[in-house]
Amino acid sequence: MATVELTQDTFESMITENDTVIIDFWASWCGPCRTFAPTFEAASDKHEDIVFAKVNTEEQQQLSMEFGIRSIPTLMVFRDQILLYSQPGALPGPVFDDLIDQVKGLDMDDVRRQIAEQAPSELG
Repeated sequence: MATVELTQDTFESMITENDTVIIDFWASWCGPCRTFAPTFEAASDKHEDIVFAKVNTEEQQQLSMEFGIRSIPTLMVFRDQILLYSQPGALPGPVFDDLIDQVKGLDMDDVRRQIAEQAPSELG
């Protein structure tokens, strides 16, 4: 599956309408972004059950600000509308593949339970 370009207008629907979305925040002038791009594309071809999306931080500055992007590339992984991973830095292919496998293997009921358990303690 080819990667898709995300914008402020399409971001929310992309997250809510797909089970798993992996997002690469990038810019054309960023050397590490250009180096990571083939790894990201290769993973998108290998995992057709996942949406691989790119956010051009130069064109989508508001979206980048909303997510606090301070360093690029930054990867974010959403599954079932839950942000599971958000880290700056280009990952080597095997590490990126391992991250994808970990995300696929998660028990999302357990993740939701853990989130629910943490929520009350943050309020008090």
